Amino acid sequence: MNHVLEPATSASLVRREVAGLPAYDPGADPDEVAALSGARVIKLSNNESPFGVSPAVAEAVRLRLAGVSRYPDPTGKRLAEAIGRSLAVPAGRVVLGNGSENILELVCQAVLDPGDLVTTQAPGFSLHEIFPRMMGARVEKVPVTAGFGFDAAAWGDALAAGPKLVFLANPCNPTGAMLSAGELERVVAGTPESALLVLDEAYCEFARPNPEYPDGLAVLRGQDRPWIVLRTFSKAYGLAGIRVGYGIASDAALIQALDRVRTPYNVNQLAQDAAIAALGDRAHLAETVRRTGLELTRVADLLRGKGFRVAPSAANFLFIDTGRRSDRVARELHRAGIIVKAWREPGYENFIRASLSTPEDNDVFVQCLAEIRAKGTR
Repeated sequence: MNHVLEPATSASLVRREVAGLPAYDPGADPDEVAALSGARVIKLSNNESPFGVSPAVAEAVRLRLAGVSRYPDPTGKRLAEAIGRSLAVPAGRVVLGNGSENILELVCQAVLDPGDLVTTQAPGFSLHEIFPRMMGARVEKVPVTAGFGFDAAAWGDALAAGPKLVFLANPCNPTGAMLSAGELERVVAGTPESALLVLDEAYCEFARPNPEYPDGLAVLRGQDRPWIVLRTFSKAYGLAGIRVGYGIASDAALIQALDRVRTPYNVNQLAQDAAIAALGDRAHLAETVRRTGLELTRVADLLRGKGFRVAPSAANFLFIDTGRRSDRVARELHRAGIIVKAWREPGYENFIRASLSTPEDNDVFVQCLAEIRAKGTR
């Protein structure tokens, strides 16, 4: 008996899990905002550093340009060794990615089966949900407390449900909230030994000056269980446009599994060389963190003084309750040439996330946001 197959369409070929995925929101297009506003664009939507890169990075990229006709080192050996030396871990336990979010994707591809349970935070980084769902996994989100803090009881219940994968960000994106050493240790202790614990420390450099901030790698070093700590050069080091992140894993076997699903040349040679140079310029990193910390305190105080509710942040951004639909507030800011991230996660539709920029840009943002609020209450 012959079976007649219906002609395929693009839509019919797409996996059910992929068709139902929410789209990642990178924020508004700066060119479109510039055309709308006619003003200089102040981009506060992607947590980028406004302070530029180390001069050593610029020189490393310049020197490498003559060799871009060659493929990059597929293993990233020199960069992995440099990271290993800086953290006192073997290079064989370091994996490189096209940004740390690339490693999030690799983890999901290597570990998750359809129907597996993943536990993460709410509000949280959207890719902590999108990548697991792409693999057919179920995602449970643990909400923060009313004050944006860690809810120990809720985390305990969620971990007791037996997730296969746990995504925990410290500091948290989008709130900027920070887990203390005790809170992090509770999550580690409560995570089933059958699960992989993924600690996302994309903003750790900004949090380190706080004596209450725990070094996740130090907490996890003694754990006889699977874990991986993710970090990036996109934020404090200022390499967002080059895209390079890394993970430090509990053992080389986990790295080998990620390598099986990783594309061979996922980190280009310019990125590898730039990251090595950035890692070596500690003075530039320290100055970026210092200036960001000053603006974090100053801008948060300004906003609170104007009546806004602002989550406590240990990162380079602020999570702000505007009292109105965030998408409408964002559109009004676009007319002034300012781009922020309008948050759409259920329960947080009135919040925007705004990166910190230079003092001049931050002052313009605060003033415009206050004016929008005043117009809305008339």
